Amino acid sequence: MLTLLKENGPLRVLSTARVVSVVGDALSLVTLMVHVQSVLGKAVAVAALLLVGDFAPSLLSPLTGLISDRFDRRTVMIACEVAQGVLLAVIAFTLPPLPVLLALVGVRAVIGQIFVPASRAAVPSLVAEKDLGQANTALGLGSNSADVIGPFLAAVLLTFLDVRGVLLVDAVSFGLSALLLLRLPKLVVPSGPGESVLADVRAGVGEIRRNRALRILFLGFCGVVACTAIDDVAVLQLTMGVFGEPDSVAGVVLGAVGVGLLLGYALLARGSTRWGMVALLVTGFLISSAGNLFTGLAWGVASAFALQAVRGLGIAAMDVAHSTLIQRLVPADRTGRVFGNFYGGIGVAAAVSYVAGGLVIDVIGPRLTLVVAGGAGVVVALWVFAASRARGVDWERAS
Repeated sequence: MLTLLKENGPLRVLSTARVVSVVGDALSLVTLMVHVQSVLGKAVAVAALLLVGDFAPSLLSPLTGLISDRFDRRTVMIACEVAQGVLLAVIAFTLPPLPVLLALVGVRAVIGQIFVPASRAAVPSLVAEKDLGQANTALGLGSNSADVIGPFLAAVLLTFLDVRGVLLVDAVSFGLSALLLLRLPKLVVPSGPGESVLADVRAGVGEIRRNRALRILFLGFCGVVACTAIDDVAVLQLTMGVFGEPDSVAGVVLGAVGVGLLLGYALLARGSTRWGMVALLVTGFLISSAGNLFTGLAWGVASAFALQAVRGLGIAAMDVAHSTLIQRLVPADRTGRVFGNFYGGIGVAAAVSYVAGGLVIDVIGPRLTLVVAGGAGVVVALWVFAASRARGVDWERAS
């Protein structure tokens, strides 16, 4: 992976820009959560902020993915970064009341939802097909490292700056990312847009519906997320409610997934080309789901931390495998739409998990919830394995 980054300037630029941008995302999220909590003091307001930032953009995924299939992807990414920086500057200078803040955060989240499919769809234009796995590993390692660093950086900055100051730092980070992206070559989609927006949206959705391999990938990933996305809440309840530990310890246990993610990407950087991507995907599903299942049986903080770190290994495998499979299975002029629909489906699945899982935790407790949810994820992983081996499923372009 390091050799690929050293030799491939455009990939290095994209990876660096993603790190800067993701650090900015984490800065703004933590800062706005702190701001809303300090001003309103209501958990429901913070929950609304998270819901607007995560779930709302998923509903527009067929359109957000389409943009990167109709326009030069470099231009799309630069425009998204500039727009997000401007919106954050507006929020910083005005610190508006909650309804306006939620609206601005929602708009920024939609713009971010446009950026991600464009960045993923751009990768096959920057590297050879044989290097897709390593390129996706590099992007995943950089982005998730930034995601881990971001909250800590926000905590440090908030000791020296007020909310406005940190948000302005964040706005500058998006501007820096845009400047970096200017160094990319033009990433024009190979074929032109369709006859209408509606026709192009239908084509993007139809790509998943018609391609059996893509359909298995989509349903499997969404199924695992629907089963396991509640784990953060369940692990928090387990650590504080069952183990009787303070919130600081709960934060350490929740951070174990990030540790596992970084370790997983580091391992894949050395050997992702040795794996078939379908095998890597199923293995990731199994490890991430089993990590939650066994966390429900953990006897203390140390074992829960270790098991959640193992879960992070599985998530890293899932990330690299699904990105590479989509890039290989989907025609270049539809990749943005498929990624957009894919991440939209994941967002909906996560929302379902949050709502249903929260209700289940209140009834059966965090231990049993983790066991049941993790077990259900293992069942989904086994279904993906069986379905991927069925006759008529064409994984040849992804092997």
